[in-house]
Amino acid sequence: MLAPMATGVGQVWLTILEASRRSGLSEPTLRYYEQIGLVGPVPRDPSSGHRRYDAATMDVLDSLGCLRSAGLRVEDLRKYLDLLARGDAAAAEQRDLFDHHADRLEAEIERLRLRLEYLRLKARLWDARDRGDTGAAQRLVPRLLALVDRF
Repeated sequence: MLAPMATGVGQVWLTILEASRRSGLSEPTLRYYEQIGLVGPVPRDPSSGHRRYDAATMDVLDSLGCLRSAGLRVEDLRKYLDLLARGDAAAAEQRDLFDHHADRLEAEIERLRLRLEYLRLKARLWDARDRGDTGAAQRLVPRLLALVDRF
């Protein structure tokens, strides 16, 4: 469990290491997100100058960490936050943002499936060659070529 630094009345602050662990974003990414305005400015500890993340900032970072792990790009994260600030008035745009990304992800999964099938067929081809089964190897070649055309 993280050991947050408590300062002030009821306020809990996390160090950059703790914020990184909780959000799943690296420390350099946290600094970068602050630099480009996705979060921040992040308050600093007056005595050390180290970043201290409050609960509201952590809510944003937790969301960004989930979205980033789902493959959203920085420009999509920025758009998400801009739309989020508009609330329900931007619901249709939020839906479109996520639908568009889901479509992109689905296409990427299909490309990965093709690559996986290609690798499995290549393994079968070399297995056939290893066993000296030239007939099986020859039957696999057209399937491999057909897959290559789909890349």
